[in-house]
Amino acid sequence: MPSKERVSIAQLKVGILGMVALTCVALLVFLLTGNMEWFKKEIPLHVFTSDAAGLAKSSPVRINGIQAGTVEKVDLSGETDPAKVIRIDLTIDEDMMKQIPADSIARISSDNLLGSTKFLQITKGTSHSLIQPNATLNSISNPDFDALIEQGYNIFNSLQLLLGKVQDIVGQIEVGKGTIGKLLVDETLYNSLQATVNQVQLLATTLNSKNGTIGHLINDSQLYDQLQQVVTQVTDLTTGLQKGEGSAGLLLKDPKLYNDVDKSVTELNAMLADLNAGKGTAGQLLKDDKLAKQFSQTLDKVNLTIDKVNSGQGTLGQLLVNPALYDSVTGTTRELQGALKDFRANPKKFLSIKLNLF
Repeated sequence: MPSKERVSIAQLKVGILGMVALTCVALLVFLLTGNMEWFKKEIPLHVFTSDAAGLAKSSPVRINGIQAGTVEKVDLSGETDPAKVIRIDLTIDEDMMKQIPADSIARISSDNLLGSTKFLQITKGTSHSLIQPNATLNSISNPDFDALIEQGYNIFNSLQLLLGKVQDIVGQIEVGKGTIGKLLVDETLYNSLQATVNQVQLLATTLNSKNGTIGHLINDSQLYDQLQQVVTQVTDLTTGLQKGEGSAGLLLKDPKLYNDVDKSVTELNAMLADLNAGKGTAGQLLKDDKLAKQFSQTLDKVNLTIDKVNSGQGTLGQLLVNPALYDSVTGTTRELQGALKDFRANPKKFLSIKLNLF
């Protein structure tokens, strides 16, 4: 039998071998997982806020979305200040402390709208000095996620009601109710559309043939030839105009007409200038007040003469106003007419010659 000393040595060897094996296993696990946090130094910081908003221990701490530490404790602070009711203790990786300026802001955020996953978000400030260990970060009030969730539920309920109404409408359409339902279910519309399609096909067949006016317009080449002839004539006419042929061509190409018009316009402008300057008879009529006064005086005299005639003054006035003179003239005229009538009837009576001898 082996002695006790040998047994003890064997047991010691087995123990040492077991410890080495456990160490190798731990090292292998460490190498496989790549977890280096066992050797990292963590710096404590603190944050005060008015509401924990569902933030719990072990929640992540992020700097502008980058993982930087862990929430260690969330508890009531005992403060009476409403902005400091909740105290949050957190730890930051030592190498991330240089990324937190002293004026950085901390707030509670969520990964989704429902707020199921909370984390502490640190927004970097602009200060040149860095936060110190065990310091307190500034914080801002968090959005009321419960209110947001309640609004989300209200929106969801509204969507459910809307979906129910849509389902009702679809159900009515499926059974053929309403105009849309008739369009989808009733075969009358399909038959009408089919009849319309048949009519369109018949019309297309008629158009493809030479029957009817439109068919002739589409299929008969005579119309095309006539149009081509008209286009050719218009082209020839345009060419002739461009060459200056005919009266219209001369109007377009011959500069003589332009020169004549320009000369006429120049002469007209000169004549208008003379008129404006008061030259000539027409200019005197436009510019000289003497002629206008003479014309006005003449009109006054004519008006005076007409007034005298209307009042019965003078021979003309008597002729217009006095009936006795009118009757006398009428009687004289009547006697003269009688004498002329007798003269025409017996001219010898008035042409007798009497000779007397001395």
